[in-house]
Amino acid sequence: MESFGGPTMGSSYSIKYLRHADLPAPADVRVQVEKVLAEVDQQMSTYRSDSDIQRFNVLPANHCQKMPAPILELVRVGERLSSLSEGSFDLTVEPLLNLWGFGPQAREEKVPSAEALAEVQRRVGHTHLSIDGDQLCKDAAVEVDFNSIAAGYAVDTIAARLEALGIRNYLTEVTGELKAAGKKLDGSPWRIALEEPRDDQQVAKRIIAIDGYGMSTSGDYRNYFQQNGQRYSHTFDARTGAPVLHTLASVTVIHPSALMADGLSTLLLILGPERGWDYAEAHGIGAFFVMRADTGFDVRTTQAFERLAAEKTK
Repeated sequence: MESFGGPTMGSSYSIKYLRHADLPAPADVRVQVEKVLAEVDQQMSTYRSDSDIQRFNVLPANHCQKMPAPILELVRVGERLSSLSEGSFDLTVEPLLNLWGFGPQAREEKVPSAEALAEVQRRVGHTHLSIDGDQLCKDAAVEVDFNSIAAGYAVDTIAARLEALGIRNYLTEVTGELKAAGKKLDGSPWRIALEEPRDDQQVAKRIIAIDGYGMSTSGDYRNYFQQNGQRYSHTFDARTGAPVLHTLASVTVIHPSALMADGLSTLLLILGPERGWDYAEAHGIGAFFVMRADTGFDVRTTQAFERLAAEKTK
């Protein structure tokens, strides 16, 4: 078994894979993986001024910029997720993140005034974006933030690169989003622990086997502030311009695409414990919901999740 990892996207990545004689040297595999991560960072990071998306973000209204194909792909995915959530999910919420204190240009965590919120909301909405050939265009001074799907995209791209190198048994993880295929050295499947999102400790609630699927968890428990007794998380509903205030603490989604698992886990977290649950059941999404309760946390899983979990343990 080979393994390596390192820093990326303000967090970390890790790769584990089963080695055999026909594969490239581990150092060469690492070079290929880190090429993918460097490309994603160069294209999609909102924390570096020279990235493709940040150069677009600083453009004024009614401008276009030539973009690499992956960015246009993710904009289309974001548009689809926005449509599916009736506008609650949106890739252009970065000005809201900054206003509330969560974004890369944030100053302090606080509840903004109604006037400031109204001004920023005029610069939010995927409908202000359009694609013209290989160009991304905007008719308002919107800013695109791929943080809700970029890691999932990176995981899928790394998985494809590993498979192109002949690696069939692997577990790849980027900032917590992951994808696994094949078996471990002892022939057993890759097993992933799903945990309660406690601030003081992590408690495994379910362990499931993964083969050929991506998995993503979105939660409001790592990045939040409190003001006047109210908890405000970094998860935003673009329709209201404010953080979600429901009891859903985290959602884990299993999907063949880590990109879609990443986006759907965010979408369901935004929709909340009722709307999100109904949506996941109606669309056959494998989802694991963790809700805050008076005595701790309640867990709920969709039929699709239980079906997938049963299949993977056979």
